Amino acid sequence: MSDLARALAWGQDEAELVNELQAGSDAAFDWLVTYFHAPVFNLVYRMLGDAADSADVTQEVFLKAFKGIRGFRRGSSLKTWLYRIAIREALNQRRWFARHQRQQISIDAPDVAAGEAPFELESAAATPLEICAAHELQETVQRALEMVPEVFRSAVVLRDLEGLSYEEVAEVLEVSVGTVKSRIVRGRRALREILAPMLNGHKVLAQCESLVGHTTAHGKQVPAAQRPGPEPAEGGVQ
Repeated sequence: MSDLARALAWGQDEAELVNELQAGSDAAFDWLVTYFHAPVFNLVYRMLGDAADSADVTQEVFLKAFKGIRGFRRGSSLKTWLYRIAIREALNQRRWFARHQRQQISIDAPDVAAGEAPFELESAAATPLEICAAHELQETVQRALEMVPEVFRSAVVLRDLEGLSYEEVAEVLEVSVGTVKSRIVRGRRALREILAPMLNGHKVLAQCESLVGHTTAHGKQVPAAQRPGPEPAEGGVQ
């Protein structure tokens, strides 16, 4: 069978791809990287917000996948398995950065006690049309995402931006579906509260609300008639 024919087969038969990966096929691993590199990078970037760090972490994800493929559980999909590795590596990167950041004192840090103003986000006092321009809005949402506690951020990113089902998110995060739903409710609430002052006004926030809980995996708005009903109550699950 030619490489092209095998690649087409792998796209339709994940079990065969897993067999080839576990047998050490370089061609199969190249296909895996080619097919999943962009989704994994996007997921990591949404967790970290830094392109260079995200590129490094993405490489680490596929290195871990290459080393760990023989332990892959057949009950999972390759996508959720890779996403689980990606979330874990992204969180490890954030924790490493936080530890090292605490150990450093920047000479450029503003001295609030001495009257220097701390860093503030630029005012969003522009027209709604300008603020809702796609690239500006995406940057704003990304900044806001970075402020959401990571335990909630990962659930919101996987559900609202990557388009995974509740069951798939639960598999990636290795928690129950009830816990996933609770985290998404709380994460969306936190994201809206952070976005409100950044978008400078209720009208603008209402126009952009589709990006918080009502987007497809590709960032496209979902028509109102097709949007899901109200989210379930949080309950006691954390």
